[in-house]
Amino acid sequence: MEDHANEIEIVTTGDGSTTLYSGRFSQHYHNPNGAVAESRHVFFKTAGVPGSIKKSEEINIFETGFGTGLNLILAKDYLERSGSTCRVQFFSTEAFPVTPDVASELDFGSELEEHNPNALLGKIFASLKPGWNRFEITGLIKLHLWVGPFSEMTLPGDKFNFFFHDPFSPEVNRELWTPDVFQALIAMAADDAKLVTYCAASSARAAMAVAGWKTARATGALGKREMTVASLAESGLSKFKLLNNRRLIERYKRGDFD
Repeated sequence: MEDHANEIEIVTTGDGSTTLYSGRFSQHYHNPNGAVAESRHVFFKTAGVPGSIKKSEEINIFETGFGTGLNLILAKDYLERSGSTCRVQFFSTEAFPVTPDVASELDFGSELEEHNPNALLGKIFASLKPGWNRFEITGLIKLHLWVGPFSEMTLPGDKFNFFFHDPFSPEVNRELWTPDVFQALIAMAADDAKLVTYCAASSARAAMAVAGWKTARATGALGKREMTVASLAESGLSKFKLLNNRRLIERYKRGDFD
């Protein structure tokens, strides 16, 4: 596995937690105003994951872009703080995993210290191989991590309740913001599935709409005006402001985003 550590810089964000800056993509992995705060808002609170953990026997999460592993650590945190016996299957993909040395230097903030995230992630990153990697994080949470391009991923047979779409932005990583990618996610989606992403770009929303997702806007994290929420049915977006899917599809077909 090729070492890209020389392209990675550890950056302290506004809430005291760290993120990474990618020289490959010229972008931060998380919002520089607060890595943990952003992930809690975008992927957990807006999607309704904490409530689902409390009331469900099992939930399946699919994440595009494992990155620093922060969302896995937060899923573990929400599960353990809830006292729930919900089983969490956490699937994720990563084309360019960080090195164990980088993972060991990340700071997830004092509120997550009890999870010993550096030790956990260090072991995960140290044992990765191309393809699917599977880890029992606790008796209730399992990690299934695909290492390699999303386009080469063998689709799991599971149906997912939540999709965390967290690759680098469409400006630098366009291949993960296409109708084909969002159609692949639909093929894995449960009837109640919800997709959340920090991204509010019209091109990304149009690609979701073309694929068959209903789209809506939600309040963004840490001063960002908007983010995007999507579902297979408009009823799943009742708490959010629906976007004009027909208009987005027309613009996509007209080539407005080429």
